[in-house]
Amino acid sequence: MSTEVIDIICQMDMKRIQSQLVLQCAPLIVGLKISNLFVTEPESLRVLRNILHKSDLSFYVLSSTKNKVTCFIFREKSMDRYLRRKDNQKLLTEMGYNENLSLTQMMLMFRRRYRAYQEGRCGFPHEMGVFLGYPIEDVRGFIENDGRNCLYSGYWKVYEDADTKKETFRMYEIAKETLVCLLAGGMSIREIMETFCRRSKVAA
Repeated sequence: MSTEVIDIICQMDMKRIQSQLVLQCAPLIVGLKISNLFVTEPESLRVLRNILHKSDLSFYVLSSTKNKVTCFIFREKSMDRYLRRKDNQKLLTEMGYNENLSLTQMMLMFRRRYRAYQEGRCGFPHEMGVFLGYPIEDVRGFIENDGRNCLYSGYWKVYEDADTKKETFRMYEIAKETLVCLLAGGMSIREIMETFCRRSKVAA
């Protein structure tokens, strides 16, 4: 990340949900990812709902405490297609997800497991990697190695094809830098989202 962008980030109001969205979800907003975790304050949920209203992004609250809310922000159709890929379905089935479950039912099951993990009632829900769109070989590698012995660690721990994944991480960083500059230049988060939504439709 360039010094100029780092300086901009240092001057950003980190309590603004617009800033939080750009820093936490840039790869998702520009169309490089199908989902992202988003952590914010409980009082920001109303603002988040307004920002995402009538956009191509949905959000689902995974857990909530007095000081922190963890949300799952995703593109519904892309997420549904991704989870139903044969390789992903195979791993999810091994984890107890029936292949006939709807996306809503899978999200509900994931939320129950995520909350149980946070409360110390069960182990880490490794399906999170699938829901976040991580390559299946890296999700399996993480499970089989108990999080150790990775080839590279960036947005996730890499167990195969490190060079390709490094390039993916580089693109994610470029996305973050781009959105930081657009937000600092006066564009609203809705304008940014709409711009990249139009580009995605044209590319499709």
